[in-house]
Amino acid sequence: MAAIDSLLDGLVDYAGLYPPASLDMDAMVECYATGLAGDCASMMGRIIVPAVALGDFERAAAAILPGHAQDEPWCVSSLVRANEMDADLELIATFNDAHEEPGNGLALIDAIEVKASDPDGIESIASNLPEGLFAFVEIPIDADPRGLLAALAGDGLGAKIRTGGMSPELYPDIKDVARFIVHANCAEVPFKATAGMHHPLPNDNPNIPARQLGFVNVFAAAALAQVAQLDEDAVRDVLELADPDAFVFDGATLQVGAYTLTSAQLQACRLTFGTSFGSCSIDEPWDDLIALGWLEPEPISE
Repeated sequence: MAAIDSLLDGLVDYAGLYPPASLDMDAMVECYATGLAGDCASMMGRIIVPAVALGDFERAAAAILPGHAQDEPWCVSSLVRANEMDADLELIATFNDAHEEPGNGLALIDAIEVKASDPDGIESIASNLPEGLFAFVEIPIDADPRGLLAALAGDGLGAKIRTGGMSPELYPDIKDVARFIVHANCAEVPFKATAGMHHPLPNDNPNIPARQLGFVNVFAAAALAQVAQLDEDAVRDVLELADPDAFVFDGATLQVGAYTLTSAQLQACRLTFGTSFGSCSIDEPWDDLIALGWLEPEPISE
């Protein structure tokens, strides 16, 4: 498997309901289905749906969900309210029971996303989490995250970090992201990121005064933290690389400065550590990768 394919496989969790796209449910479902059937299908991860909107999702996707027993179900990650967790988990259980049946359209919620800011909140999530669901807990990273990461590790949960949004304060300091990656690796806590990373490399948001992280940087840095045990300064250096020539995809390897990552190492990182990022766009990440020459465009049939 080529290194670029290992890095990108299932990387994008599609969150079209959220800004700046802010699609309605019908449009988001249609975009996800188009992505699964298109050139970028291998990059598609879960579709993100709030638990309270699962009924709307079922209505919008009724005619699109896979309907044969041999089909793969759509994978869904559901946003859960920490203060209404029992009610939201009941909605998820009802949804999963219904969509085990091909006649109802095959879909599976196997992950939830929920917020917590202290160890007690994390423990409450873990104690209420039913078997078969994995939780990514969105935690603050503007302070030393080691206590929260230890709590997540102890309860077998993942972390979620916010990497952008519709206002400047939602964009984290790059030093905080580097610190988080290093300590999450030490704690063996898998993570996902959300928002502000439509592009492979760091860039300035044209609408919000903020510097955006590149998703190639973040997941290459995660792999290097895992494989080469990079410290915070070295991880920050990788996160700051904005020159596409700093990343050399050469068959089954990725060269980042003096470091080499194999396809197998990238694949292992994606499975066990840096899992995915949420994006309200499918086209922007894909088109940028083609523009950089890291992916080949599909030939146009005559």
